[in-house]
Amino acid sequence: MRRRCPGSTYVGTAILAQWKWIICSAGYANIVPSPDDIVYGMIYTLTPEDEAKLDGYEGVPYDYLKYTLPVKVLKGEGQGTSINALVYVDVERLDEGPPRHEYIARINHAFRDGKREGIPQTYIDKYIRKFIPK
Repeated sequence: MRRRCPGSTYVGTAILAQWKWIICSAGYANIVPSPDDIVYGMIYTLTPEDEAKLDGYEGVPYDYLKYTLPVKVLKGEGQGTSINALVYVDVERLDEGPPRHEYIARINHAFRDGKREGIPQTYIDKYIRKFIPK
């Protein structure tokens, strides 16, 4: 995140209920509605400039759309509270697929950081390792 959005500030880790993390048929990460699942993630505050950069990286509005969804903060500023968080969702490609080869290292790096910040290994094993090898 520091590289893509240098003005961002790490806030903490959170859970998004009733969604599931997948690799979609385009080979990139996505979240899809799923009543019995959760998504762990890291929360950042963004400057307007960084949000615009992130929109460009994520291909808004062609590849992903932006949503504001409630998340529960598990660790960090506002621990135990619910806040609204910006998420990117590809509403067209909801089917699972293999990751793009160049994407694997980036996802592994992100989840190493996430694990340090409290994302459980059991979550990584259940949801991430299905798509992303070590």
